[in-house]
Amino acid sequence: MKKVIYYISLMLVFTQMQAQKDFQGMAVYESKTQAPKFEGMRGNRDITPEMQKNMEERMKKMLEKTFILNFDKSASIYKEEEKLEAPGQQGGGMRIMMNSFMGGGGTFYKDVKTKSYTVDKEFMGKEFLVIDSLPKLNWKMESETKQIGGYTCYKATAVKEASKTDFRNFRPKNNDDKKTEDKKEDAKKTSGETKTNFEDNFEMPKEITITAWYSPEIPVNQGPENYWGLPGLILEVNDGRTTILCSKIVLNAIDKVEIKPAKKGKVISQKEYDETVIKKMEEFREMNRGRAGGPPPMMGR
Repeated sequence: MKKVIYYISLMLVFTQMQAQKDFQGMAVYESKTQAPKFEGMRGNRDITPEMQKNMEERMKKMLEKTFILNFDKSASIYKEEEKLEAPGQQGGGMRIMMNSFMGGGGTFYKDVKTKSYTVDKEFMGKEFLVIDSLPKLNWKMESETKQIGGYTCYKATAVKEASKTDFRNFRPKNNDDKKTEDKKEDAKKTSGETKTNFEDNFEMPKEITITAWYSPEIPVNQGPENYWGLPGLILEVNDGRTTILCSKIVLNAIDKVEIKPAKKGKVISQKEYDETVIKKMEEFREMNRGRAGGPPPMMGR
């Protein structure tokens, strides 16, 4: 009898271990970023209110995305959901480049055991494979809770360095900054210099505050984009302008997804990739210097 109980216990332990090994989940996230307001922007005085509204609507659509996160106990892949382009939309090359500046593009692979990530990026017709260490966020655990999709979630906050190659991190300048810029603008007009661009109204912060909501009911150290490090799946993240919210969760589906990093592209670190992008965008900025309402640069000075 003791032997029977022993074997049954052993089988239960093995079954549980196998279940943990095979554990996999899928989460759908809706990402929305507040679109910048073009009204009153210097250099755009000739643009009609109707044109401004149209530009804002187009930007808003570009900043609304759906992502799929497939995860297991140790790794995950996060990728934008593929959608058919409507006739007349911008070309694939431009769309890919803009996606890379707005949190999309490529497959983001996270391995929480090795604390590393791999993401494939396409920029200016070149393919890169960014491989680096996951950012270490010093999460501050809060007692506040709320329900997301039937899961009890707990609040956590952290401060992180703002990426200079992520367009979503631009913030509108406050009134004092704008007044200072207006004085500089008037001085340039007096001297005959007429340089105006996106930077006159927006700036890149050095740090941004992150608010996350995670659920211990899904015990994985994962989340959207490069967010991780909490005792449960992160179901919502907000950085003040961008909100990423989970809209659907499926656990242990019959069909499994292969969770592995991308392989194609020139291997490069995040710092090296950022420097490559910044250098190219600086060149664009020089080309557009003096043009009223020039295109937005993708980094701070």
